[in-house]
Amino acid sequence: MVAISPLRQTDTDALASSQQASRFIGRNGSAALLASVPFFTNETPEQWTTYESLLYSCLRTGDDKAARFFLDKLACRFGEDDERVVGLRGLYQEAMAEDDSALLLILHEYDEILNENPTNTPVRKRRIALLRGLSRLADAVNALVELLAASPTDIESWAELASLYASQGLYLQAEFCLEEILLTIPNAWNIHARLGEILYISAATSQDQVGALSESVRRFCRSIELCDSYPRASYGLKLVREIKPGIISEWRYSDASEKLIATIERDPQSAVNNSGSDNSNRDLPVPSIKVLQELSEKATTILVEAVRNSTHGSKPESSDLAFIEDALKSSTMSQER
Repeated sequence: MVAISPLRQTDTDALASSQQASRFIGRNGSAALLASVPFFTNETPEQWTTYESLLYSCLRTGDDKAARFFLDKLACRFGEDDERVVGLRGLYQEAMAEDDSALLLILHEYDEILNENPTNTPVRKRRIALLRGLSRLADAVNALVELLAASPTDIESWAELASLYASQGLYLQAEFCLEEILLTIPNAWNIHARLGEILYISAATSQDQVGALSESVRRFCRSIELCDSYPRASYGLKLVREIKPGIISEWRYSDASEKLIATIERDPQSAVNNSGSDNSNRDLPVPSIKVLQELSEKATTILVEAVRNSTHGSKPESSDLAFIEDALKSSTMSQER
């Protein structure tokens, strides 16, 4: 049985894995018990990775009994005091908590563990996740900043900090965090796409709207260049949020390239001024209207192909597919008007 990484699991994947967990336990129960004792079997790292992945899947789908089974096997094999096992046990306890009072008790346990061992990274991350779940965002941000001071190449923590900043409308800080990720993994197409989204959203309140929109388009294009099958980057040129000062309101669909074209046509001098900007992130010339129109057409072509492929087994996430279809409908309606 091969389990998908929890970081890549969709809800459908998690449900499928959880449904197989009971059969897996029944078929391998005695073998799993023996495998928990070192040197009794020819164990492999993949075996324990599978157990951990199944633990996550069972917790996501509410199969608490099976989740406990895999947690006990991991604890028996690696020890109750293993840092990763302690973090997984905390995750299990959070899933079992019935109210905020129970979660606060778990948070207190995390604090006690970290007082004894401040370097326990899995518990530090669980504590941060719990703080965010309790809506203590300022505390979560401070804890992440402390963690990154000790581990500046932890891309998972940078991504979480970017998400926290973006949720509070602190887009410049979110951009900085995503740029830090790209210093470590420069070809991460999903991060380029996410940075493009942040730049587009922040353009509504930016003093350099043309620069922000231009950089947003470039980030989407870079993401497509790295992975043209990543649908979020493709419809990133089509899908944006309607922004009011300080407020992210309802979803609507627009074309990033077309909006930049409209901005330049409304204020041609802005493109000239932006070309000499001192901002290191805006030091490239603004794309011409012709280039922007071609990018818009290319994005539409990729999106149409993604929808077409969805009928032949190569299907993106259902939520992504819905966004793609709505973006195309909106684009078609705009052209008709």
